[in-house]
Amino acid sequence: MPYELCEKIKNMTPYEPINGDYSIRLDANESFIAPNKMLQQKIQDAVAQVSFNRYPDALAVELCKAFSLYYRVGVEYITAGNGSDELISVIIGSLLQKGDTLITLSPDFSMYRFYGEMAEMNMVTLKKGESLEVNVDDILKAAKDHSAKAIIFSTPCNPTSLVTDKNEVLRLINSTDMLVVVDEAYMDFSNQSILQEAVSFDNVIVLKTCSKAFSAAIRLGFAVANKRITNALRAAKSPYNVNSVTQAIGAAILNEADYNRDCIKQVLQNRAELYQDLTDLALKKADIIKVYKSETNFIFVELQDAKATHAALMNKGIVVRCFNRHLRITVGSKDENKALVAALDELLK
Repeated sequence: MPYELCEKIKNMTPYEPINGDYSIRLDANESFIAPNKMLQQKIQDAVAQVSFNRYPDALAVELCKAFSLYYRVGVEYITAGNGSDELISVIIGSLLQKGDTLITLSPDFSMYRFYGEMAEMNMVTLKKGESLEVNVDDILKAAKDHSAKAIIFSTPCNPTSLVTDKNEVLRLINSTDMLVVVDEAYMDFSNQSILQEAVSFDNVIVLKTCSKAFSAAIRLGFAVANKRITNALRAAKSPYNVNSVTQAIGAAILNEADYNRDCIKQVLQNRAELYQDLTDLALKKADIIKVYKSETNFIFVELQDAKATHAALMNKGIVVRCFNRHLRITVGSKDENKALVAALDELLK
């Protein structure tokens, strides 16, 4: 008999990002700011020092030191990964066992459920209420009812752009024995991080990424946890998981703290302007139901017909993401944001 794919993968299709020649890309939550000449030179100098005939540093020591200095967390608590996606896969695949119950929320980052299903977890997905906010009491009840071993969620949330108050996150952690994985991919644009507190708990992992505030191209993520969990993650990950070029570039970027903070300030300024423009537009366009107050580098907007608006924007060369009744719009440059608002003004009623 010919080999047959197993049930969990036989009907899957590869991820296909939006391709095409579009003049404005506001769909992937990347930074609109390219490295300046100073940082470009530092990146070139760093890459020039890479020994291309040698394997990478297995523990990414210099890279983790740079992360440690930037985020003020001990280097002994840090694990580097080939993007946060790899770390999510390692966490679910190694710290949990087949059949364990993993809680995810909806809406939230879809890859949590994907990796849980690949690892054959018992998946429990809690649907958020009308406000789209995280409800800690609902999570605790579900954890008890289903004897959950772990929960993973993002704050600020992708795609809703909403942040969960850090005191609520800490209440969740203090009220359960299950593993709590807090994805802070967008926390550079908010102020409710539990990164410093995380290392004092025995059931917490905080995920960080370079893709949103710094550089999506290098695919670099980090996990922060206490020493016991960190040692387990370092043992479970592939030995040379972060390539030498990424390590060199990542360290060069993280070592430029002042520049990075200036870039984040630019994103926050543009976010405030885009939010105000969309809020003003909503006052005269009945097609706009709600513009969510963002704590990320994107704006989440509920529309009467998001799918039709998404398609119409693409026809104008502007790409955003569509989530059923919502559009997720990455904060772009001032010119990109103005073009987007002008297009929506023309398209919506």
